[in-house]
Amino acid sequence: MSDKYENPTSDEYMEVVMGLIMAGGNAKGLAFQAIQQAKAGEFEESEESLKQAGEQLKEAHDVQTDLLTRLAQGEQIGWNLYMVHAQDHLMNAITFKDLAAEVIGQEKRIQALENK
Repeated sequence: MSDKYENPTSDEYMEVVMGLIMAGGNAKGLAFQAIQQAKAGEFEESEESLKQAGEQLKEAHDVQTDLLTRLAQGEQIGWNLYMVHAQDHLMNAITFKDLAAEVIGQEKRIQALENK
């Protein structure tokens, strides 16, 4: 039985890779949007954007977890530069979202101090 992760040149494999890249890009974009919203004092919208970024990352993380589980069970997983790029893109998005949450917290604090 052919597995979508076995052949790194198959269309199914590339769909997985592109899904990871898209989810990472969407999450990073939403996290950046959240920062911009916070700077504008739109904290409810900012929190919603961060929540949506988290949902994008969860979808990608589920695929990543499936890959790791399969590897741990001894399955062969085909790797190529596209998958490496997808993993890199995903990890950067996770880091960016975490940093965005910190920036938003600081923005709330700054605006509260300015409004005293």
